[in-house]
Amino acid sequence: MIANAPTKASGKTKQKQQRQTAVAPTAVAPTPLTAAELYHMGDIGPSELINGEIVTQMPTGHPHAFIESMLAFFLNLFMRQHKIGRILTGEVGIITKRQPDSIRAADVAFISHERLALAQTEGYLDVAPELVVEIMSPGNAWSDVQEKLAEYFAIGVQMIWVVDPRLEQVHVYRSLEQVRLLRKQDTLPGEDVLPGFAVALVDIFDAE
Repeated sequence: MIANAPTKASGKTKQKQQRQTAVAPTAVAPTPLTAAELYHMGDIGPSELINGEIVTQMPTGHPHAFIESMLAFFLNLFMRQHKIGRILTGEVGIITKRQPDSIRAADVAFISHERLALAQTEGYLDVAPELVVEIMSPGNAWSDVQEKLAEYFAIGVQMIWVVDPRLEQVHVYRSLEQVRLLRKQDTLPGEDVLPGFAVALVDIFDAE
């Protein structure tokens, strides 16, 4: 018996086989940025570092900026009298995670001289401030705010004021579960974080 002669594959068949056996290139994930690398990039506009990735932010509106300046004004008056630490503004960067790094931008923060002395960098804060102030913008989602608060409390922040300019109210957080709502007619106290500090919220929301 005569065996069947092998058939010669056409050029198109060979190309098809090659395409089927070709291995797709593996995507290489970008290396997460560190806090130091972000700091040395210079001014890249409003942004935060979340797990090593830059997340851009919109510039704040003028109601946000006004509330920020008024709170900083009263806090600085108190600080000049008592000289217990520093008031930081200007979206100060606070390192909340390492490897990969995360840096959150706080509207206003208070850090005592004792905690500031523990800082290891001249750039972003690598020590938790005692107080952080977050001012809500129209595009903020509460889920994102809660995630940010959780990071702050995890590193040792003692109190957070979340200010809503539109509703003219302040949520005072001592933990994610312990929160108190203050309205425009109320007084915002420093509690045990800033003993003796108090400001009428009407002076924040209606000041001219």
